[in-house]
Amino acid sequence: MSLEVLLVFAVTEFLLSLTPGPAVLLVVSQGMNYGFTHSIRGALGILTGNAIYFALSALGLGAFLMTSATLFLAIKWIGAAYLIFVGIKMLLARGKSNEQENDPGVSSRRALKLFSQGLITQLSNPKALVFFTALLPQFVSSRGNVFEQFVLLGVISITVECPVLLAYGWLAERGRSLLPKGRLSALPDRIAGGLLIGVGIGLGSIRRA
Repeated sequence: MSLEVLLVFAVTEFLLSLTPGPAVLLVVSQGMNYGFTHSIRGALGILTGNAIYFALSALGLGAFLMTSATLFLAIKWIGAAYLIFVGIKMLLARGKSNEQENDPGVSSRRALKLFSQGLITQLSNPKALVFFTALLPQFVSSRGNVFEQFVLLGVISITVECPVLLAYGWLAERGRSLLPKGRLSALPDRIAGGLLIGVGIGLGSIRRA
């Protein structure tokens, strides 16, 4: 695998990461609702989903997911339904008290929830599946060690996408600070919930090529 191929892949990955798709919208919703530090959990969940897809692609199982229409639809709708459900809960939430914010038990459960949201979002994203099963193999040469190439591309992908997701989470927190306080303290919940519902609907509307 040449340096030119790696550079093209890195640039492609960077441009795709900047696109406001399900992963970006999820991190933005978490950053707006909980702050930058908490949005890191969602970003880690998304990157973990990417790592899983890299492993499946290296083992040749990604192509099976694409050819199985039933499994493809099941993955898509489970993820979409989950995100819409979480978004509706946020829309109906009354806001978070200071006691809840400082409770270690609540923080621990929230960290797991945010990570799970990122993982489920990425694993149920048809566009991610298409990328890892259709586009990714274009950068792999059959003349070299295929597994090592997938590992190298995976490291590059995570290295490129991680700071992009973190930047979106940080910007979302900055945007939250501009929102009015007082009676409208639950507004971040409403916005974040609306974004998650939008992510869920977006996932559900994507058709299998």
